Amino acid sequence: MERTLVLLKPDCVQRRLMGKIIGRFEEKGLNIVAMKMMQITPELSKKHYAEHVNKPFYPGLEAFVTGAPVVAMIVEGLEVIRVMREMLGATSGLKAAAGTIRGDYSSSRQMNLVHASDGPEAAAREIALYFRDEEICAYEPTLTPWMKAGDE
Repeated sequence: MERTLVLLKPDCVQRRLMGKIIGRFEEKGLNIVAMKMMQITPELSKKHYAEHVNKPFYPGLEAFVTGAPVVAMIVEGLEVIRVMREMLGATSGLKAAAGTIRGDYSSSRQMNLVHASDGPEAAAREIALYFRDEEICAYEPTLTPWMKAGDE
């Protein structure tokens, strides 16, 4: 099973869309193996968005992501990184297709509700920023045989 970090961003929390979005992940058959509500600090923001810290838009990004709580999750599933990013849609809610999370709920580039890791290396790095090993509760849902074939 592959894992990815997912953040329900401050706009998602403030707009009270957490349950709807988590429900979409569960309906897809993805497994949430860790989850917590937290406040991102400026220090954590700089580590998470290290590649953007020196870009002109970074101060606004940091102010946004530290402005209210987020819900951090580790989501597990087959090809979960690709699947999650397809479920989210294009970065800008204005360009995201209808039926995607951003296409259905966002009309902004920055306030796009959800972050998901963009590859295996990023997922491993980001998961380590937000979770300790003992916070991960790996389990096999009893309905797994009804969600995927045994050889998948």
